[in-house]
Amino acid sequence: MAELNNVSSPNRERDGGGATIEARFAHFCKNDLLLDDNDLLEQATKLFGQSKSLLLANLSAIGTGTPDEAERYWFAFVLYSARRLSENVGPIEKGLNLCQLLRAARLSIVDFYKELHHFLIKVGSILSNLYGEDWEKRLEAMESHTNFVHLTLLSKKYERAFRDLFSMVDANDSKQLNVANISGHGSDYYRFGWLLFLALRVHVFRLCKDLVSCTHGLVSVLAILLIHVPARFRNFNLNDSERIVMKGDKADLLASLCNMYDTSEDVLRQTLEKANNLITDVLKKSPRLASDSTPENLQNIVTDGLIYFQDLMDESSLSSSMNLLEKDYDSAIRDMDGLDERIFLNDNDSLLVSGSLSGSAISMSGNGTKRKIDTMSSPTKTISSPLSPYRSPVRHSNGFAGGGMSKMAATPVSTAMTTAKWLRSVIAPLPSKPSADLERFLQSCDRDVSADVTRRSQIILEAIFPSSGPGQNATLMDNIWAEQRRIEAMKLYFRVLQAMCMAESQILHVNNLTSLLTNERFHRCMLACSAELVLATHKTVTMLFPTVLERTGITAFDLSKVIESFIRHEETLPRELRRHLNSLEERLLESMVWEKGSSMYNSLIVAKPSLSAEITRLGLLAEPMLSLDAIAMHINMSSGVLALTQKHEKTGQNGDIRSPKRVCTEYRSVLVERNSFTSPVKDRLLALNNLKSKFQAPILHSAFASPTRPNPGGGGETCAETAVNVFFSKIVKLAAVRINGMVERLQLSQQIRESVYCLFQKILGQRTTLFFSRHIDQIILCCFYGVAKISQLSLTFKEIIFNYRKQPQCKPQVFRSVYVDWKAPRRTGKTGPDHVDIITFYNEIFIPAVKPLLVELAPGGSEQGSSHASESKNNIDGACPPASPKTSPFPSLPDMSPKKVSAAHNVYVSPLRSSKMDALISHSSKSYYACVGESTHAYQSPSKDLTAINDRLNGNRKTRVALKFNDEDGGSMRGDGVGDGLGGCLTAWASRTASVRRRR
Repeated sequence: MAELNNVSSPNRERDGGGATIEARFAHFCKNDLLLDDNDLLEQATKLFGQSKSLLLANLSAIGTGTPDEAERYWFAFVLYSARRLSENVGPIEKGLNLCQLLRAARLSIVDFYKELHHFLIKVGSILSNLYGEDWEKRLEAMESHTNFVHLTLLSKKYERAFRDLFSMVDANDSKQLNVANISGHGSDYYRFGWLLFLALRVHVFRLCKDLVSCTHGLVSVLAILLIHVPARFRNFNLNDSERIVMKGDKADLLASLCNMYDTSEDVLRQTLEKANNLITDVLKKSPRLASDSTPENLQNIVTDGLIYFQDLMDESSLSSSMNLLEKDYDSAIRDMDGLDERIFLNDNDSLLVSGSLSGSAISMSGNGTKRKIDTMSSPTKTISSPLSPYRSPVRHSNGFAGGGMSKMAATPVSTAMTTAKWLRSVIAPLPSKPSADLERFLQSCDRDVSADVTRRSQIILEAIFPSSGPGQNATLMDNIWAEQRRIEAMKLYFRVLQAMCMAESQILHVNNLTSLLTNERFHRCMLACSAELVLATHKTVTMLFPTVLERTGITAFDLSKVIESFIRHEETLPRELRRHLNSLEERLLESMVWEKGSSMYNSLIVAKPSLSAEITRLGLLAEPMLSLDAIAMHINMSSGVLALTQKHEKTGQNGDIRSPKRVCTEYRSVLVERNSFTSPVKDRLLALNNLKSKFQAPILHSAFASPTRPNPGGGGETCAETAVNVFFSKIVKLAAVRINGMVERLQLSQQIRESVYCLFQKILGQRTTLFFSRHIDQIILCCFYGVAKISQLSLTFKEIIFNYRKQPQCKPQVFRSVYVDWKAPRRTGKTGPDHVDIITFYNEIFIPAVKPLLVELAPGGSEQGSSHASESKNNIDGACPPASPKTSPFPSLPDMSPKKVSAAHNVYVSPLRSSKMDALISHSSKSYYACVGESTHAYQSPSKDLTAINDRLNGNRKTRVALKFNDEDGGSMRGDGVGDGLGGCLTAWASRTASVRRRR
C-alpha cells in the first residue's frame, strides 16, 4: 500500500502528476478537469484524504485491480460525490457533468456504475460525517443509474423504430441517406429526432421521466418525423393491413403508431401537442393545421388534429434546427451534473463501448450498447438483470431492416408498454371509489369505516405521488402524471381490497371484518403494494423501491405480509407484475426484513423473549409509525416534499406497535426493481410460492393483529409467534432453493445438501442473532464451508464464492461487506471496521457461535455434541425456544423454469408457451432453439427431435468455445457425467411443448 502511495503512476508521471497519490489527484483536478473552484476542490480533496486509506486497502478489488485504473476510479468517485453533495459550487463547475468527468478519467459509464455502489458502501460513514445522514438521498446514485439504463433502452428502441419506419435509400434516385454507419446514426433525420426527444425530456418530463411516459414522447417524435420526412424515405406501405389502421380509405397515423408500440392514443396526442409547442418555441417555426396545408407527405393519411411545419425537414433549415436544439440542450444541462444524453447518438462512443450493467465483471468491446443488452439477457446473470433478449429486425434482401410487425422477442420497453396497457384497459375503467360490494363490508364493521378508508387512501397516495409545490422544478405534465398515478393506484387498491374482504368473509363466515378493516398498518401495506405496482409498470426513475416504504411509514416486514395475498386476489395481474412482486418479496426476505428498524424485531421479542436483550442492545426495534395526520400535515406544509420525521403514533390500532419510515442505508442495485420483467430465472419465484401451504387461514387477521394478542386461529400461539413462524418458514424455503442451486453448481452430494440445509435451520432457530443486520446468503455461504470442513471435503471458500457469483441472486457486497458488531459481549475486546469480508466474518463470528451445531453434524456428532452442551448454553440464543422452526428433511422442490440440466454447460430446459413459439423459431434465432413437440421435420416423432437438439447445440461454431454434448459413441445426449440426467429430462419433457436453449 505504501508502494502505491510513493511510486508515481507511469501515465501520470508523463503528465507531471507527481510522485504521491495526493499529487496525482490534484493534477487530475486542475490539469485534466481544469477545476478552479476552490470550494469544490477543497471538499473533494478533503473527501479524498479521508478515504485514501480505503483505496489503498481495496486496490485489487477495484476494476481490473491495476494501480492506475484503481486511482482513476477513485478520483472519479470522489469528485462525483463531492460535486453532487456540495452545496456551494461555483458557476464554472456547474457545467461539470458525469460525461466530462469520465472522459478525463478514461472510464466507461457502465464500468463506473458497476463499481460505484462498492465505493459508497465503503465510504458511507465518511460521507455521513461530511455531508449529513441524508447524503444517500441527495446523491441520487440509484436514480442516476436507472436513468442511464432507461436511456440505453430508449436509444435502442428509437434506433430499431427509425430503421423500421425509414429506408436508408431514396426510393426515387437511390440516393443514400446521410448515414455514417450501419446503425443509421449519421442520418440528419435520426439526429434531429433524438435531439427533439431530449428537448421533451428536459422541458416536459422533468420529474416524470418514467419509461412509459418517455416512450410516448419517443413515439410522438416518430409521428413528427413521419409527417415531415419525405414519403420516399418511408420503409412501409400504407396498405399494410397488419401495421396500418385505416379510417375509411385513409391511414390513421397516430392509431397506427399506437398499434405498433402499444401506446395510448390520448396520451400520445397530449405528448405530440407538447412536442409541437417545443418546435414552435425553440425552433421558431410556425404551426399550421395539416388539413389546411395538404402537403404531399400526408396524401392518403388522416390529417384531423395533426400539425404541419413548413420546411421543417428541408436541407436549408434542418441543420439550423439541430443547432438550435443543441444550444437549447446545452443551456438546459449547464446547471445539471448528470449525463449528456447526446452520447447515445453514437453507440461506439468511448463512454458506452465496454463494461456491463450487471454485478458480474464482464469485459466487452465493439458495439457497446447492443452487446450490453445481449450479455445481460442470459439467464445465468443476476435476477436483477434489466435487459431482455434483443433480437435484430428481420432483414430484407436489400440488407435493410424489415417491418416493425415482424415477430420479435419482447424487450423491456415493449413489455412495459404492454403492462401499461393492462392498467389502461382493466384498472382505468374502474370507479375511483369503493364499489357497492366493498361498501357493504366497510359498513358492516362495528362502525362505518368508508370515510376513513377513502381519506387514508387519498393522504397516503398523495405522499407517494406528491404534486409539485412552489419553487420545485416541475411542469404541468409532472402534476398531471402524479394525479394519474394516484388514481390508478387507488382503483387497484379498492379492487384488491374487495377481493380480499370476500375471501376473508368466506373463511370466517361473517361480513364483519372490523379487526382487519380498521387496522392502519394493513391498509398502508395494501396502498404501498398498489402504488409499487403502478410505479413498476411505468418504470420510474425518481421513485425507486423502497420509496413506498419510506413515504407510507411501514417496514419491509409489514409489506412482506400482504404480497402473497395481493397476488392471489388479483387474478388479472400480468405475469410481469407477478414476477416483480415475487422478486420484491425475495428481496425483503433475504435482507431488508433483517435490517435495523424492522417491525419484525417487535414481533420477535414477543415470540422469542430470550432475544429481547440482544435486540434492545443493538437498537433494532422499530419506532412508532408516523400518524396519518402527521403525513397530511407534511403534505400541506411542503406541497409534496416530505420529511416524515415528526409526530408518531404512540398507540396504534388494536394496540399495534408502529414502525417509522425506513431509511435506506445501503446502495442497492437499481436494476432489481423495475427493469427485470423478462428475466426467465424469476419463474423460480413463482414456483417457490407453490411451497407455501402451511399457514393459510385466516392469515391476514393474525398477521396484522397486536403481537401479544392470541392467534384467532387457535393453537395457543400469540399473533407474534404465528407471524414469526410464517416468516421463518418462508426464509427456510427460500434458503432451500438457493442451497439446492449451489449444490448443483458445485456438484456436491445430496448428503451435503441435507447437512447444509439442516445447519441453516438450526442456526435460524438456535442462533437467530447471526441473521441480525445481515443477508441470508452470508449465512448460507458460511454453512457450505463449515459443512465442507467437518465432512473433510476439499472445497475452498474461493471455490464457493466463485460459484456463488454465477447464482442469479448474487450481489458482490454479500461476500465483500458483512456486518460485524465488535461490541458484543463475547468479542473479547477485539475491534475493527463495522463491515468485513465473509472469511473474516466466518472466522471471527460464525464459527464461535455455530461450532456446537457443526459438531452435531459430524460423524458421531450426537455423542460429541453432548460434550459441547455447556458451550451451547452460553450462546445468547440458548436452546430452541418457541417460534423456532423444527429441522426437517430437504423439501421436494418443484421444477424451476428454466431448469439447468447440466452442471458443466449452460443448457436450460423450460416449458414453451405457444405465444412465444413464432419468436423463438424466427429466422434470426432459430439456430439457437430446438422445440420438443413442434417437430423439426414433418410427421416426425417428438422423441426423435432429441437428435436434432444435439445437432443444433453442436452445429453452430460461431461461438468462441464449442459445447460438445455427444459422447464418442455418437448416440445419447451427454455432458460430463450428466448425460443420463439430461437425456432423461428431455425425454420426460417430450410429451409437452418445451424449448432447449443454449446460453452463450
